[in-house]
Amino acid sequence: MMSLAVAGKALWVVLIVAWYLLRRPFDRRARRAKLTVDRRKGADTLRLAISLTGLGIIPAVYVATGRPGFASYTPSPVLFTLGVLTGIAALLLFRLTHKALGQMWSVSLQLKQDHKLITTGIYTRLRHPMYTAFWFMALTQALLLPNYIAGLSGLAGFGFLFFSRIGAEEQMMEEAFGEEYRQYRARTWRVLPLVY
Repeated sequence: MMSLAVAGKALWVVLIVAWYLLRRPFDRRARRAKLTVDRRKGADTLRLAISLTGLGIIPAVYVATGRPGFASYTPSPVLFTLGVLTGIAALLLFRLTHKALGQMWSVSLQLKQDHKLITTGIYTRLRHPMYTAFWFMALTQALLLPNYIAGLSGLAGFGFLFFSRIGAEEQMMEEAFGEEYRQYRARTWRVLPLVY
C-alpha cells in the first residue's frame, strides 16, 4: 500500500502537470497577441522567479530526492484529504479564470492591444481569481508535502509575488480603464469573498 507521503508527492506531480496542461493553450494564444503595456522586465521577472522557486523548484527537489530530510514530518490523513480538496478547488478556479480571460490573459503585468476589462464569469465577484487559484495551489502544496520547507515554500514564494505585485497590477488596470475599473473595484472582492 502506498504511504501518505508517497501519495502526496504523486498527487502534487499530477496537479502540477494538470496545471500546466490547463494553461498551455492559453499561453500559446496569449503570446501571439500584440501588447500595449508590458511591465514584465525587472521587478516582475524577479517576482515570477521567486514564485516559481517556491511553487516549483523547491517542491520538485523534495519530491525527487526527499531533501531536505530534516524538515520532514509524519503525514496526516486529515491534511492529505484537505490537500486533495484544495487541489481540486485550485484547478477548477484556474480553469474558470483562464476561460473567462481568454486572450486577455497574461502571465505578467501586460495589457493587450484592444484589451477589455473582464467582469463576467468568475470575475463577477472576484477581481483576481487567478491569484485565488494560486493561493489554493500553494496551500495544496503545504498540505500534501509533509516537509516544512518544501510544503511551505509555495506559500512563501507566491506570497512574495502576490503582495509585491497586487498594488502595481491594480494601478495598471486603473490607468488603463479609469472609472470603469474604479466602479468594478468598488463592487468586487480582491481574492476571497467576504475576506479580502
